[in-house]
Amino acid sequence: MSISLQKGGKVDLTKNNPGLSKLIVGLGWDTKKYDGGADFDLDASSFLLGADGKVSGEGDFIFYNNPKHPSNAVVSIGDNRTGAGAGDDEQIKVDLSRVPAAIHKIAFTVTIHEADARRQNFGQVSNAYIRIINEVTHEELLRFDLGEDFSIETAIVVGELYRHGSEWKFSAIGSGFQGGLSALVKNFGLHI
Repeated sequence: MSISLQKGGKVDLTKNNPGLSKLIVGLGWDTKKYDGGADFDLDASSFLLGADGKVSGEGDFIFYNNPKHPSNAVVSIGDNRTGAGAGDDEQIKVDLSRVPAAIHKIAFTVTIHEADARRQNFGQVSNAYIRIINEVTHEELLRFDLGEDFSIETAIVVGELYRHGSEWKFSAIGSGFQGGLSALVKNFGLHI
């Protein structure tokens, strides 16, 4: 049975699901009609973070140009450039058993590609969500629907998987940023 989270909600993933290791993190969204003339291209990314909340290097930033972590713990499953259709728009596979010990958190984010040039923001996006699925059983374990809380933001930290002792938990974040992908990578310790 799937757990529905609200912003700020947390859930014990591995404690409630003994033996859970392989996850699919699905992210989805719809775009509202507007007359800007440019198509939307939203991108899911993940950041593997140390105890300081920062990446140790570019390899810990998983996105369309770097789809796989060196440990194979986190793998992006392609870049959906339109978001059309039902279901998840992009997915990221996570193997908790492969996550290096130095990684304390995995942050999942969504950004709007070329948002400033296209004059787009998350106020023009609806029905955004993140869900976690047990890859082995295909059971949806949790879901966090973001709601319509955003207006001028061009990047969102949607949620985080994080270590708590020997267990993994999930936290529904829903925190927006202006400045798109550039603002996110700086927040997590990279410089572009």
